[in-house]
Amino acid sequence: MRPIPITTREERERELSRAGYNPFNIQADKVSIDFMSDSGTGALSIDQQAWAQRADERYAGAESFYRFRDSVADLVPYPHILPVHQGRAGERILFGALLKSGQISVSNTHFDTTRANVELLGCQALDLPCPQAADLDSDDPFKGDIDLEALERLLTGYAGGRVGQILMTITNNGGGGQPVSMANLRAVSELARRHGVPFMLDAARFAENAWLVTRREEGYENWTPREVARAAFELADGCVASLKKDGLSHVGGFIGLHDTELATRCEAHVIAGEGFRTYGGMTGHTMETLAQGLREVVEPSYLADREREAAFLAEQAHSAGVDTVRPSGLHAIYLNAGRLLPHLRPGDFPGHALGCQLYLEGGIRAVELGSLYLGGLDDDHALVSPAPYELVRLAIPRRVYDHSHLEYVGDVLASIAKEPERVPGYRITHAPELLRHFHLRLEPAARR
Repeated sequence: MRPIPITTREERERELSRAGYNPFNIQADKVSIDFMSDSGTGALSIDQQAWAQRADERYAGAESFYRFRDSVADLVPYPHILPVHQGRAGERILFGALLKSGQISVSNTHFDTTRANVELLGCQALDLPCPQAADLDSDDPFKGDIDLEALERLLTGYAGGRVGQILMTITNNGGGGQPVSMANLRAVSELARRHGVPFMLDAARFAENAWLVTRREEGYENWTPREVARAAFELADGCVASLKKDGLSHVGGFIGLHDTELATRCEAHVIAGEGFRTYGGMTGHTMETLAQGLREVVEPSYLADREREAAFLAEQAHSAGVDTVRPSGLHAIYLNAGRLLPHLRPGDFPGHALGCQLYLEGGIRAVELGSLYLGGLDDDHALVSPAPYELVRLAIPRRVYDHSHLEYVGDVLASIAKEPERVPGYRITHAPELLRHFHLRLEPAARR
């Protein structure tokens, strides 16, 4: 249990200025409610901590690895399981073994580090979200799906031979935290096999996706989340997973594969860059935590509570007069900053502006998913191609905050929504070329 820091408005103004108006640079002890990420930020259960005390830290063949492997294998029907220290390490290793320069990785939506790991190989990351994803206000149940017609046109067209992988992210984090249906996964699997393209899952939130399938997809009402998750993995050729999300851990991940030759290539890179094949950069303590976490995360009672938590936070936002991407997922809600702040143009970065205001008003840290993250900039860091939407993600750590904390967030949003025109825009003063949102610095723009 960690005490929640309480700061004054003046302290937050100084800290945000010191941080270059970039929430990634704010010191955590200056943040009251931290919705920056749900990755590795959750609380461990008593059973996870108890199992961790049995950790075997021997270098090769430790008992903790076999307990971890067996827990993964109970969900993931692949003969090759390679541990890594976190998901982006698995992406780097898998993509490096699978893709060649000039190829295309096609996805429902690549997230930031996933896209970077593709582009660092000289490949193209192409997103094909389904048409329903364009309507932020609709209650379509599976707006995380890929556009099947666009995918088939790509595979049968002149660029089809360049497609090196199809990567489906479950749930679709970059697409508003929306789930992917089993029908969509099955259709992608059939297309991939017909065209001889490897089909991989980015399975960081596999359990949350499985839960929403049981809640929303006809024919799966009586399935357990574990059964749905296993069926989803069976449709793919392999997966990469950050277990800092649905592993209920602070660190860890794995690569799972059917193909022995591909697994052998990946294993060499695991040993060279992560650690021996039976720990992959993780401690025995972490592997024990994960082995138990993977059992707990598919429990319906846990997932139902997670769904209620996200829905309650969305209700708080709506009551405050702030629209969100509908319907709510599980790991986050996404605020529609562009609609709340119509006085700001995309080049003023309204999503980032709302994120900064959340911190200034209430010590709440969040992440922009709009033109600052996705837009195209010129050499002077001015926006030339805006993102389709200006969103702010409030990612909810697992088993950390209760309803009183979420009510406080609603109160802060209500305060902002009363006078949205007082929220200033921002301009970039420094931005690196790759993964700029982690390193950039900004300043408030002059009011027009």
